[in-house]
Amino acid sequence: MSLGLGCHPFTVVASAEPQDITPHRVHEKDRPSDDRRTGMTASYETIRTRLDGTVLSATFDAPPMNLIGPEVVRDLVALFEDVSHPAAPKVVIFDSADPDFFLPHVDMTKVPEYTAEAAKAGGPGDASLGMLFRKLSRLPAVTVAKLRGRARGAGSEFLLACDMRFASRENALLGQPEVGIGAPPGAGAIQHLTRLMGRGRALEAVLTSSDFDADLAERYGWINRAVPDAELDEFVAAIAARISGFPRDALIAAKSAINAVSLPSPAEVRADAALFQQLVRGEKVQQRTAELFEQGFQTRGATELDLGDALSRLAPGAAGP
Repeated sequence: MSLGLGCHPFTVVASAEPQDITPHRVHEKDRPSDDRRTGMTASYETIRTRLDGTVLSATFDAPPMNLIGPEVVRDLVALFEDVSHPAAPKVVIFDSADPDFFLPHVDMTKVPEYTAEAAKAGGPGDASLGMLFRKLSRLPAVTVAKLRGRARGAGSEFLLACDMRFASRENALLGQPEVGIGAPPGAGAIQHLTRLMGRGRALEAVLTSSDFDADLAERYGWINRAVPDAELDEFVAAIAARISGFPRDALIAAKSAINAVSLPSPAEVRADAALFQQLVRGEKVQQRTAELFEQGFQTRGATELDLGDALSRLAPGAAGP
């Protein structure tokens, strides 16, 4: 498929061949010295990376279903640090090795553990996914999300923190299920969706906890475009190649200027995170998640595939009055 986007006229990495980085955990004490050609310093346990010129592909691969737990958050903290290097790739494409699940939501059994890992990106005062994802929005690289499968809760909020979002028309679902479980979103959805959709549509997305397919998400502004699945890879690759051919200083300056207009302030992000963390540990959330776990929550099955419907079937009394 020709999109008329062209390709970049030059590359600045030593090798023109794509470079595979085998996924494994690298502890700080084992971390190799910086690679001055690319700015990348480590490989990761739950993210497979592939470097092609100045475009980095980062593929989530955390079986059984890419839940956002401490391992994924630890790798994101390390990846964001690596992409902040002055010689790092100009464009990062995020996608998933799992066709059914991009990032379905957080691991509800490991909230304290993944929160502790998120704190390593900014300190104890910023121990939240919201502040980690704000760092994603401010990276000195252009971040492009290529969505196949389900991105709900913090998975959707990760997408919203990226600079652009493109989704498979046939195989993408987005949702914010938090209110259906018993808490408001806490990692950026309230801030981003209100800015992107307007008040009414943001309230619809958040308060109904429904699943949105790619066509409706595009119409509402949740994503940039819904693209036929057979064309999605080429479409995103063409956009990344075009952007990566432009001067880095211009890319960073333009992104910074748009961020100054559109990003929520740290205080707004922290307030949402504090409210989420307060309520997610409460009795009502525990009751509703217990009922979901009885139905197969956090396993590959009907409950996770159709979580929006599963939430509507929870007993109203499970959350009290």
